[in-house]
Amino acid sequence: MKIECFKAYDIRGQVPEQLNDEVAYRVGRAFADFLNARRVVVGHDIRQSSPSLTDAVVRGLLDAGVEVIHIGQCGTEEVYFATFELGVDGGICVTASHNPIDFNGMKLVREGSRPISGDSGLDEVKRIAETGDFKNPAAPGEIVHRDMRPQYIQHLLGYIDAAAMTRKLKVLVNAGNGGAGAVIDGLEPHLPNIEFIKMHHEPDGTFPHGIPNPLLLENQKPTSKAVVENGADIGIAWDGDFDRCFFFDAHGRFIEGYYLVGLLAESFLRKYAGAKIVHDPRLTWNTIDIVESTGGKPIQSKTGHAFIKERMRLEDAIYGGEMSAHHYFKAFAYCDNGNIPWLLLVELMCETGKDLAAMVDDRIARFPCSGEINRKVRDQDYVKTMLRVVEDEYKASAKHVDKTDGLSVEFDQWRFSLRGSSTEPLLRLNVESRGDFALMEAKRDELIAIIDSN
Repeated sequence: MKIECFKAYDIRGQVPEQLNDEVAYRVGRAFADFLNARRVVVGHDIRQSSPSLTDAVVRGLLDAGVEVIHIGQCGTEEVYFATFELGVDGGICVTASHNPIDFNGMKLVREGSRPISGDSGLDEVKRIAETGDFKNPAAPGEIVHRDMRPQYIQHLLGYIDAAAMTRKLKVLVNAGNGGAGAVIDGLEPHLPNIEFIKMHHEPDGTFPHGIPNPLLLENQKPTSKAVVENGADIGIAWDGDFDRCFFFDAHGRFIEGYYLVGLLAESFLRKYAGAKIVHDPRLTWNTIDIVESTGGKPIQSKTGHAFIKERMRLEDAIYGGEMSAHHYFKAFAYCDNGNIPWLLLVELMCETGKDLAAMVDDRIARFPCSGEINRKVRDQDYVKTMLRVVEDEYKASAKHVDKTDGLSVEFDQWRFSLRGSSTEPLLRLNVESRGDFALMEAKRDELIAIIDSN
């Protein structure tokens, strides 16, 4: 059986053409055989197809002789938590996050919530699932239903000093009818000085207000408007499986994830002097400046959760951040999390008395950036051609050329990153400068013209 929904980092495909109960069953069997697993955590997001697909995964695991710990409807980060907290052999979250409504997928981890991606076992899981050459267990497994959310809420509260957060704040939260609302409700009683204004709060797999993807401009506008209308001090929005969170200041302005990496790095370095901070190579100057000026050590890693997590473990880094709003934490088994960032940021607002705008305005002025600009591409050969064309155009006058991930080229007053996406047919461009917004825009337009003319 040929299975087409395996991607570079996870499983994603249209339902039922690419992902259905038969495929899900085979994934469950193959996952168990690949890990020689005895105990596996399973959970799912709010999509309408998720319960059925999860049941099929569970059948596959049970037929492989696995004890399944079913934690029910949840976010990807809750599967990560249960996997490392319970010390089991692996975890599966059935989710398609921010993909279209007719998609679904799975994110797989092994013991300690270590990622399983293309270069760490996902291809072998696919091979086993396709061949159907499954092992025969001595006896079928058993299923245990367990509510891990109370433990998870306590774990989240361990990152902040809730008692010291005495500043009264109005926080607008937009779950996008995904799963984040239930965790917010669990945290609310522990944060008495925070007034939560809840928007699109109830989980609804029909997505009545659109697919929960806060990076889309049309999805940002309602949150931005609601922040202003409600006089909120900050706005927060999540994607469907809430492993990413996105921020709006009190003026309703969407804040690029790049600047949040610097803020969170500063928050950790206040508590852990001299710690290592891992960042991706797309936009770097602001993060490096903050980390070095606060006594930390910035470390660059290739883009992508598997690479960031691996580098963090290698370096014993306290925190890692990507401009795409993925934030990783040593105390969270180096996994990404969509609730720890906003808790730390709100705590920082309480500690400093500053609002989000005051925290980022100076950084934006010092290191203005283009935000990520995407162009659709025909194939990976086209990506390679474009990288070569752009490198030839700029390398002679460049101060530094780096190929950690695609192409990064640095000059005295500006730099850019150009890379092909690992998960979509896209070419991604990011440009930043040292305090010169006009220069950044001019170089952005110059690079776009080169890309679009080839």
